Amino acid sequence: MSSTVRSPWLRTALIAAATFACSPRRPAAPPSVPVTVAAAEKGPVAEEMTATGTVEPLKTAAIQSQVGGVLLSAEFKEGQDVEENQVLFRIDPRPFESALAQAQAVLARDEAQSQNADQTAQRMLALVDKDYVTAQQYEDAKATALALRATVDADRAAVESARINLRYTTIRSPFSGRAGAILVRPGNLIKASTETLVVVNQLRPILVRFAIPANGLPRLRRYPINTLVVRVRPAADSTQEREGRVNFLDNAVDSATGTILLKGIFENKDGALWPGEFVNVRVQLRVQPDAIAVPATAIVTGQQGTFVFVVTPDNKAKVRPVTVDRTVADRAVVSAGLEGGERVVTDGQIRLTDGAAVELKTSIGAGATATTPQGEP
Repeated sequence: MSSTVRSPWLRTALIAAATFACSPRRPAAPPSVPVTVAAAEKGPVAEEMTATGTVEPLKTAAIQSQVGGVLLSAEFKEGQDVEENQVLFRIDPRPFESALAQAQAVLARDEAQSQNADQTAQRMLALVDKDYVTAQQYEDAKATALALRATVDADRAAVESARINLRYTTIRSPFSGRAGAILVRPGNLIKASTETLVVVNQLRPILVRFAIPANGLPRLRRYPINTLVVRVRPAADSTQEREGRVNFLDNAVDSATGTILLKGIFENKDGALWPGEFVNVRVQLRVQPDAIAVPATAIVTGQQGTFVFVVTPDNKAKVRPVTVDRTVADRAVVSAGLEGGERVVTDGQIRLTDGAAVELKTSIGAGATATTPQGEP
């Protein structure tokens, strides 16, 4: 077979193959980067401070007896709600009834003696002018009458004291609240003002005490304290949020902890807040009406500052410098660099460069609530 190619068709195919083999190949386009995006939302955003607080009763009373005696009965059940002036305990009243009767008898006797002394002094006053008695005798009778009047006054005070002691044998609640455990059982002999019988706590309304770092005090003082809204969530149930008002700001910073104490008051009508439990606290300072909020994961920190990747309508990632005003939890409030509605990358930034093509995996909302962490200037 001859080495010379005679077929025109075969010659054309060989020339085409040689031309294709010698032509340069175009580089393949880089693959799109899969990312998650979220919309920058414009709307009202609350500026807040956060803390951990402790619930405490508005009032608490350790009930003690003001007189000693045998405890006869408890007129309530442990753990039940009690009303103001409701009877809680009764002490054996018989010794005090006897003491009152005796004081009343002494008063009656001394009143009779005082009246007689007054009449005697009046008669002697008439006899002094006739020289039937001496002036000294009259003065003695007058002094006796005055002494007996003072004795009667003392007897009246003794009667009132005995009456008060008798009243103290019935122990009442000083305010409405919830009673705790009975600490002294009926039948025991108790002494005056030495033993706590029960503790009563007022639960409606109720207080929450919490502390913020001292460097947050200047921002806090920009607003009237009694107008600040405070919200709490029990640590054991984050779905139960309660709203109240700040009603106390301490007058000094605790030098040991570098914090300042605040208290919020809550109606607590349903009794959800319980003394001693820990709660998560948010103090609302103001509401920014037209803030831009994005997920905190969209914010990237580089050598030139903070920036985000904005996804253009043709699905390209563009670097956009931004200014973050405040950040807490999973939200960041951007004060410059973004407009509402723009899409920002929240996951996948590590593989992105400016102008890179992206493939959208998921879109999520940015939400409209952002808060400020403790102590952020």
